[in-house]
Amino acid sequence: MKLLLINPNTSATMTEAMIESARAVVAAGTQVVGRQPSFGPVSIESHFDEVFGAAGVAEQLKLAQGETFDAVVIACFGDPGLDAARELTDAPVLGIAEAAFHAASFVATGFSVVTTMTRTCGIAERLVQRYGFERSCRGIHGTDIPVLALEGCGEEVVAQIEAAARLALQHDRSGAIVLGCGGMAALCRTLQQRLGVPVVDGVTAAVKMAEALVGLSLKTDKTGDYAPPLPKRWVGWAAPLGEAPAP
Repeated sequence: MKLLLINPNTSATMTEAMIESARAVVAAGTQVVGRQPSFGPVSIESHFDEVFGAAGVAEQLKLAQGETFDAVVIACFGDPGLDAARELTDAPVLGIAEAAFHAASFVATGFSVVTTMTRTCGIAERLVQRYGFERSCRGIHGTDIPVLALEGCGEEVVAQIEAAARLALQHDRSGAIVLGCGGMAALCRTLQQRLGVPVVDGVTAAVKMAEALVGLSLKTDKTGDYAPPLPKRWVGWAAPLGEAPAP
């Protein structure tokens, strides 16, 4: 199996860290290939950032259309570009937030999300609503840790996330923690040992679910709104991403 992991931001350090976390859990024989956009922000911490992250995801899947991938993971907790990506391939495409919510609901009756910037909690809340997890998600908590602070983060950052998780477990009466940033993937095992409850990282959850979907021979539906985009001419810097309409 060959899996494409797309980091929607442009931090090469974060891309490599998430690839490493993914490779640590995949089955023997699964190849993980990491990509990131050629343009856009180095971290995604706002609606504005997310728009360009989504465009970057679409760019990378367009560029990968000459290659064969069995599944795709979008490694940003906002799941930017998820629907567009599903239009561009018949391979299963998983966002790490959606995967993490499902995984947490399998192991606890209620979970809390601990994320980076408080300003992005609203984005996570809307994802919870979109995916139908209002009854399972008992709280979303920001730490105001900048995303790039997770690159090679030290004990001080880990302790800050741990403290927020402990408060969330107590306040929300949750049984599991969902880490609300792909950059937190490497911290999952440490936090689970310290907290004594299931801690779910969306990157690793998504790659394992992707393996399962491929094993079940399930592909993305192409009869409805996930059908390929209509061919048309694009202009400006994005012109190479378009296709000329048939004469």
